[in-house]
Amino acid sequence: MLPKSSRRVAAVIKLANSIAREYEQEYVGTEHVLLAIQQEGTGVGAAVLSKRGISSAKLRAQIDRLIKKQLEETWVFGRLPGTPHFKDVVATAIEQCQELKAAEVCTEHLLLALLTVKGCVAYNALKAVGLSHADARDDVLELTSDDKAS
Repeated sequence: MLPKSSRRVAAVIKLANSIAREYEQEYVGTEHVLLAIQQEGTGVGAAVLSKRGISSAKLRAQIDRLIKKQLEETWVFGRLPGTPHFKDVVATAIEQCQELKAAEVCTEHLLLALLTVKGCVAYNALKAVGLSHADARDDVLELTSDDKAS
């Protein structure tokens, strides 16, 4: 049985859609999910980024550097489609949730997934700011050892 997603993950995905629109993009990519995790700010995923000193400005600078191509203006209504990497991240977040024996997919699972799907913008941005999967997983285990809500 697949775990359900937390309300916080739903908020992160909604924010990711909004961030994609800010970037005037017609898709939701891993970079938007990463920025949304940090912008939402209350989940374990955001706590790991904060603990590692990874600021919103630092992440945006890395993402902007990685996607600095000219953006086209688009008119999009409703939910934006996800990139193949985005879909891989969602599937990997479910796997991370199951490995950690959590009841629902939370922001920490999304963050760990972003550090697993090599080649995506978020993976490259996180590596550039010095966050590894092993360090993030250690932080997640520490931060969730007393409280499973995220």
